[in-house]
Amino acid sequence: MAKDKQKETPLMQQYNAIKAKYPGALLLFRVGDFYETFGEDAIKASQILGIVLTKRANGSSNSELAGFPHHSLDNYLSKLVRAGQRVAICDQLEDPKLTKTIVKRGVTELVTPGVAYGDNILDQKNNNFLASIYFDKSQIGIALIDISTGEFLVAQGNKEYIDKLLQGFKPSEIIFQKSKRREFLEEFGDRFYTFHLEDWIFTTDYSNELLTKHFEVNSMKGFGVEKLSAGLVAAGVILHYLGETEHRNLGHITSISRIEEENYMWLDRFTSRNLELLNSNNDNASTLFQVLDQTCTPMGARLLQKWIIMPLKDLKPIQERLGVVEFLVDQPDLFAEIKSEIKPIGDLERLISKVGLFKVGPRELVQLRKSLEHIQKLKDICSNADSPYLKRIADQLNPCVKIRERLTEYLQLDPPALLIKGNVIADGVDEDLDKLRKIAFGGKDYLVELQKREAEATGIPSLKIAFNNVFGYYLEVTHTHKDKVPEGWIRKQTLVNAERYITPELKEYEDQILGAEEKIQQIEVRLYNDLVHETASYIKPIQLNAFLIAQLDVLTCFAFNALENHYSKPEINESKELEIRGGRHPVIEKKLPAGEEYITNDVELDNEKQQIIIITGPNMSGKSAILRQTAIIVLMAQMGSFVPAKVARIGLIDKIFTRVGASDNLSSGESTFMVEMNETASILNNISDRSLILLDEIGRGTSTYDGISIAWAIAEYLHQHPTAKPKTLFATHYHELNELSNTHSRIKNFNVSVKELGNKIIFLRKLVPGGSEHSFGIHVAKMAGMPPKLIARANEILKKLEIDRTEGQSIKDSIKKVQNQAYQLHMFSVEDPTLVKIRDMLNNIDVTILTPVEALLKLDEIQRIIKN
Repeated sequence: MAKDKQKETPLMQQYNAIKAKYPGALLLFRVGDFYETFGEDAIKASQILGIVLTKRANGSSNSELAGFPHHSLDNYLSKLVRAGQRVAICDQLEDPKLTKTIVKRGVTELVTPGVAYGDNILDQKNNNFLASIYFDKSQIGIALIDISTGEFLVAQGNKEYIDKLLQGFKPSEIIFQKSKRREFLEEFGDRFYTFHLEDWIFTTDYSNELLTKHFEVNSMKGFGVEKLSAGLVAAGVILHYLGETEHRNLGHITSISRIEEENYMWLDRFTSRNLELLNSNNDNASTLFQVLDQTCTPMGARLLQKWIIMPLKDLKPIQERLGVVEFLVDQPDLFAEIKSEIKPIGDLERLISKVGLFKVGPRELVQLRKSLEHIQKLKDICSNADSPYLKRIADQLNPCVKIRERLTEYLQLDPPALLIKGNVIADGVDEDLDKLRKIAFGGKDYLVELQKREAEATGIPSLKIAFNNVFGYYLEVTHTHKDKVPEGWIRKQTLVNAERYITPELKEYEDQILGAEEKIQQIEVRLYNDLVHETASYIKPIQLNAFLIAQLDVLTCFAFNALENHYSKPEINESKELEIRGGRHPVIEKKLPAGEEYITNDVELDNEKQQIIIITGPNMSGKSAILRQTAIIVLMAQMGSFVPAKVARIGLIDKIFTRVGASDNLSSGESTFMVEMNETASILNNISDRSLILLDEIGRGTSTYDGISIAWAIAEYLHQHPTAKPKTLFATHYHELNELSNTHSRIKNFNVSVKELGNKIIFLRKLVPGGSEHSFGIHVAKMAGMPPKLIARANEILKKLEIDRTEGQSIKDSIKKVQNQAYQLHMFSVEDPTLVKIRDMLNNIDVTILTPVEALLKLDEIQRIIKN
C-alpha cells in the first residue's frame, strides 16, 4: 500500500484524500481552468454529461478522466444533480502564483437534489424541499426546508399525516435515521430520493443546540413550535445536514413555522392524485394547477401550489380572500395596474435567499434594486385602494429605501453577471478605484501620445506600440529604420521584418497598468462584498415583501380566472349543506373543442335529507367528471377562488376523500382490489360530520357478489354512522344499490341520462333524479371498435340474462344456462355471411365421389374464404 502511494502523483494523492471524505459524492476537482473527474466518477460524468472520457497517467498506472471548463459549472452541475448525483465541488483555496508546492484545495460545497439553489437546477414554479424524518416512539416528526427560498417548516403526527405532507410538498430529498431504513420503506415506499444519517444526530439536546444557536435564541417558544418535540429533532437534523454539505451561510433562514393541521382541509394523497391537482399519471393530461396558474411571478406560482394542496377551513380568511378577488374583479383598471407592477418584481423570494447564501451576482443585485422600486409603486397603489386588505398589504410593504439607494449608488447600471468580469462598482464610489481606472483604462490616450512623441523624436514614421503576454508593452521598429533607434532602448525580440524594444518609461507605465488592474479587482471585490453584507441586513423585510407580493399575485390570478373563465363567487357558511348549480369541471372545460359548450350539472347534499347520492349510468356518460368537479369546486372555494358554477353554497368542508379510478400497484404486489380496499378503509376510518366523500365503482375489482355486498355495506355504514353524516357521491355500475333508497331515508338515487336512438345512444351528461337500469356497456364496447361477432354474442347473452331475471332466476343460474347453451351451439348457428357461404359449400359436396386431391383443393378454397 505504501508503495502504491509513492507511485501516485502529488495531485492524485491530494484528490484521493479529499475523495475519501465524501465517498458517496461525485467529486468535481478544480485543476487550473477545468473541473476534472477521475475513475468511477469520470465514467459517470461522461455518461450523464455526454463529455469525452479519456485516460491519463497516474504515477505507474492509468486513470479514467473527464472534465469541463470551470465557467460551465452551472450548466453541468444541474445535469448531474437532476440525474440524482450528490456533487462535491472542490476548489483551489489559494492563488497558484503564490505557492511553490501543490495548490491547496478543499470542498466548498456539496450539492444534493434537496440542497440546491442554482437557477439551472431548480424549477422556477416549484419549491425544492429537503425533508427530514424522525421516527419517535409514538409519532413521526418532519421538517421541510427550501434553501432557495428560506422556508423552514415543521410538523409531527401519525404516518398518514406525514405521508400526506410528503405527497403535498414533494421533497426532492429525504433524510432519516440509518436504523429506520426498513420502517421508512414500509411506511412511505421507495418513490423518494433518500439519504440516511447516523442515529446519534437524531437527539433532542443536539437538535435544540443547533436550532437555538442558528436563530440566536434561548428557546424555540417564540416561534410557537416548542411542543413539537419530534418535529424539532427533525429540524435540528436539517441544520446539521446543511452544515455537513458546506452550506453555512444561512442568514436567509430567519424563522421556522409550524404547519397548522387544524387550519387546513384534509386532502390525503389518494385525493390529491385522483383529482389531478398538481400532477397526473396520464400522458398529456392537464392538472388543476396548470389551468389556474395565471400568476406573474415564480413565487406566486409556488404559493398557488400550496393553496391548492392546503385549502382553508376557517371561514374568516376564506371570506377575506374571496372579498379581495371580488374587489379586483369589480375594479378592472386597478387590477391591471397591480398586475403590471407585480410582473417586473420577479422571483424576489429566491433572489434575497441568494443574498443570504452570499451567492448573489451583480446583475441580480440590480434586479433587486428594480424590484424595490416596483414595490414602492405597488405600495402607493394599494394604499389608495378602497380595500381594507390592500391597505393592510400596503402598510406591511417595505420598499427598503436606504438599501435601494445604496444599490443605485454603488452598482453600474448594467454590470456583468459575474463579479470576476469587473466593472461592477459605479464611478464616484471610491476615490482610489477611480484613480486606478484612469491609469488602467485611460492609458490608450497616453500610449497614442507616447507613440507620437517617440516617432517625432527618432524620425521613425512607422513606429508602433503593442502588447503581448510575453514581453508586455513594446515598441516595434521595421528593419528599414533600425539605425535610428536611440541607445537607451532595450532590444527584446528580433522578427523577420522588425525589431521589438522596451524603454524605462514604457516599463514603468506597464507596471502601473498591470498593478492597477489587480488593485481594481481587489477593491471591487471588497466593496461588492461589503454591499452584499449590507443588503443581507434587509433579508427579513424583503422576505416579508416577497410573501405579501406572492399573495397578491395569487389573488390577482384568481381575479383573472374569474373574468376569463366566467367563474362566480361562492357563498361559504357554517352550515352542513352543499349546493352547486350549473357546476363545471375547470380542467375538462378548458380542453373542450372550440365552440363546444360544457354541459353543467347540479348537486345538492346535506346531513338531514340527502346525505348520500347513488349515481348510476353508463360508462363514458360523465359520472366520474361530476364527482371530481364537485370536489374541485369545493376545494377552489375554500382556497379563496371563484368557482366554475352559476351558484355555489358551501357549508365548510374539513376533509375531502376520493376513491376514483383504478390504480394498480402491482410492483408492490398489490392488486387493484387491494389498493381500492386500502383507500376505502382509510376513508371510513377518518370521516367526520363535515367530510365530503367521492366513491367511484367501489367493489368492481372482485366478483359481482362480493362487489355488490361491499358497496352496499359501505353505503349503509356511511348512512348509519353514529357520529358522522359525511356528504357522499357514490357512482356505481351496481343498479342493485338503487334499492337502498327504499330503506334509508337520506340515500337518494340519481342517474346520468342518455338518449337511445335505435341501436345508438347519445350521452346527455346530465344528472337527473332516479336510478338507471342499464349500463349500456355493450354500446360502449361497440364504440371502442370491438369485433362485430363479439358484440353480437354479448347482446345475445344479455338478452338471455334479462329474460331469466324477469322470470325470477338468479344470476348464477342464468350464467350456467348460457354456458351450457354455448357448448351445445352449432358452429353455424351464428348468421355470419362467411360461415353461411362455407356451410353451403360443404352441403353441396358429395363425399362418396370426392377424390383426395379434390378434398385438399376444397379445403384450400375454404381457407382463402376465411382469410378474406
